[in-house]
Amino acid sequence: MDCFFVTDLHGDPGKFARLFEQIELERPRLVFIGGDLLAGGSLQHYSPDNAISGIMAPGFQALKATLGSAYPDVFVILGNDDPKSDEPLLQEFGAQGLWHYCQDKRFDLGGISVYGYCRVPPTPFQLKDWERYDVSRFVDINCVAPEEGYHSVPFSLTEAQHRTIWEDLLELAAGADLSRAVFLFHSPPYRTGLDRAPLDGISVDHAPLDLHVGSVAIRRFIEQRQPLVTLHGHVHESFDLTGVWKENLGRTICLSAAGTGRALTLVRFDPDHPARAQRLTLD
Repeated sequence: MDCFFVTDLHGDPGKFARLFEQIELERPRLVFIGGDLLAGGSLQHYSPDNAISGIMAPGFQALKATLGSAYPDVFVILGNDDPKSDEPLLQEFGAQGLWHYCQDKRFDLGGISVYGYCRVPPTPFQLKDWERYDVSRFVDINCVAPEEGYHSVPFSLTEAQHRTIWEDLLELAAGADLSRAVFLFHSPPYRTGLDRAPLDGISVDHAPLDLHVGSVAIRRFIEQRQPLVTLHGHVHESFDLTGVWKENLGRTICLSAAGTGRALTLVRFDPDHPARAQRLTLD
């Protein structure tokens, strides 16, 4: 079962075009898109003609017409740079059969289970729709608490102040056998080769910033529950800094498709042989 994974396309028409071309060429069974779909600018007002309705939907509609029964199952989440106000667009096109919007959901198919979870620990950025406290109410130096900043839709202040990523994951996977599970995350696990940020030598009030910006909860969850494969993005520069895009946490294989530059980074993997995953750079 061939699978494609891409993430952090940020509304780039060229990257989406290369993804569509590669899907038509190779005809994977499953495609995973790991969030940050829209153009940068957390406080930007996104018009209805954004990357979802203006690029993604037409591209996948054309692929569906071309591929017919060979059209892949596509799994999509949003990312911390995507306003939650665009969630209904993803749901609308999902209902048309273009993709599965899988935030906080589980899908079973072909002998594997797919879970989606897009939330990230507190960042320095202002858009807070998809941010959560990680395992406690700790906010790292230079970051903004989830209940502060900007929200594109009404939100629960109590939930923003007290809910954690750790609690979300425990609830999402409660009682499930994860030995054949693929988790589509946006954030990478903390202190790995996948979450290294370019913060070297930067201090705030004489306190150095943590160079690792991934999620403690996601790492703890992976170590304790051992899903088959986890997919990550969010930290664009990590591969440039570490040279690492594939890492084992116990039996789990963690894959990142985050990258910098104008080329599309695409990870190809087979759930039956995840250690053989390949990372492609498509200009």
